[in-house]
Amino acid sequence: MLYPSLPKMKSLISPKTFSLLPKSSPSFQFYFRRPFFLHKTPNFLSPLPPFSPMLRTLRCYASSSHQTQQHPSPPPSSSGEIHVIVGPMFAGKTTSLLRRIQSECSNGRKVALIKSNKDTRYELNSIVTHDGEKCPCLALHDLSSFKQKFGSIAYDELDVIGIDEAQFFEDLYDFCQKAADHDGKTIIVAGLDGDYLRRSFGSVLSIIPLADSVTKLTARCELCGKPASFTLRKTDEKQTELIGGAEVYMPVCRQHFVSGQVVIEAARSFLQQKVQCG
Repeated sequence: MLYPSLPKMKSLISPKTFSLLPKSSPSFQFYFRRPFFLHKTPNFLSPLPPFSPMLRTLRCYASSSHQTQQHPSPPPSSSGEIHVIVGPMFAGKTTSLLRRIQSECSNGRKVALIKSNKDTRYELNSIVTHDGEKCPCLALHDLSSFKQKFGSIAYDELDVIGIDEAQFFEDLYDFCQKAADHDGKTIIVAGLDGDYLRRSFGSVLSIIPLADSVTKLTARCELCGKPASFTLRKTDEKQTELIGGAEVYMPVCRQHFVSGQVVIEAARSFLQQKVQCG
């Protein structure tokens, strides 16, 4: 029987046989150091049998190691997120919402925008900021009708849903909970946290326990320039929902909210007395 020369024997172990084995692996060091190419007589070399258990073990190890490296990562969690943006009027809530939506679009995610159909200040089917930026949206009376009007298939493909003027949606809590907890959607909510009397407005504050993050924005006080956290109504209407812009509302700091309310109440009392006397 003829035996291969030493250079040919070296080709049996380098480099392909161990190319898939990590050099730091204990198994690699064991197999490489074990003199399974040698007989008891050091000067007598014998080729490795083509189907020896040792070679089969090496191949299995290399194959499993390679498959482990190529194994796809587990799918991401299907749970969604809820992010809330609140603040007084003219604080940039809508601008912040649109920036978040644009960022999600840039990352390749599918998004949809919703606003209340009660907001008729600008365009009904667009979300418009006070600075004139706008983006098309779906204007709805309630959020429960969104899936039907948007389409079930299209809804299932959505990643992110933005909601502007969220204080006008009575079913905000139920919608956000289901969309995030069960449908895996990321919900970005923008709305007023308080009305002109600094009382809770709509359901915006009720979803804070559900939220992953809450951002409180401030405007600039129209009277002194300090950070403004509150909205002062200039007119004498008393209903909670009164759609309007700068002609009806202005952002104010705490000091001017208190003093402004005093002035407004005094003016109302004076006008009422004048009407009664007349």
